[in-house]
Amino acid sequence: MKKILFVFLNVLLLLVVTACGGEEAGSALSEDKLKVGVTAGPHEQILEKVKEVAAEDGLEIEIVVFNEYVMPNVALDEGDLDVNSFQHKPYLDKFKEDRDLDLVEIANTVNFPMGIYSSEIKDVSELKEGDKVGLPNDPTNGARALILFEQAGLIKLKEDADVGATVKDIEENNLNLEFVELEASQIPRQLDELAAAAINTNFAVEHGFVPTKDSIFIEPSDSPWVNLLAVRAENENDPVLEKLIKAYHSDEVKQFIADTFEGSVVASW
Repeated sequence: MKKILFVFLNVLLLLVVTACGGEEAGSALSEDKLKVGVTAGPHEQILEKVKEVAAEDGLEIEIVVFNEYVMPNVALDEGDLDVNSFQHKPYLDKFKEDRDLDLVEIANTVNFPMGIYSSEIKDVSELKEGDKVGLPNDPTNGARALILFEQAGLIKLKEDADVGATVKDIEENNLNLEFVELEASQIPRQLDELAAAAINTNFAVEHGFVPTKDSIFIEPSDSPWVNLLAVRAENENDPVLEKLIKAYHSDEVKQFIADTFEGSVVASW
């Protein structure tokens, strides 16, 4: 009996040591394969091209597609992804703060100018008293939409609102517009129930819109809301990420973006 107990304890100890050793070794990313999370639409299309270019450099990319903004960061933090590519820095910073995540950006990717869309009117000047206007309900994209409405001359925000703006920071609303906050991916589907709405470019494109043609007002192409590649902080300096950045920032990918999106998505490098 003592002998059996001795063997059992040794096997148990071996399993514990092996498990601990595996966890430590697993903290570094693979040298030739990455699992990258993206949102459906342009981010997915661009990463398909990046995947093609990276393969020539011996890097295999597995693309995981999401249809909303929360899970790509959660999955990255939990180790289900190695990298994600879908968000701008204000969104990442706010998400990290709210959920206490240790994620970092490693490179800029593209800019998606946010636009105002409508199925009823052709210009923001046609909005009427009391019209309903939609905007994303997450803090950073909501603030971005409010800044866009201000640029369009629809409202005036408090001077210190900046990227933290909420509807409570609206100082002037001469048309008494009713601002309806909705989940970003759902806004295109609910556009017929609104007079107009601010829609993120990836969701607009996914819904069949061409932002530079179909929006009734759009951010300038040099908008500061640049998207990025994010990783866990522990992997920030892993060599394999240099291959990913090299592929993403290649001339082939830049040309693909220019040809495919015709100014609706802009390379940031």
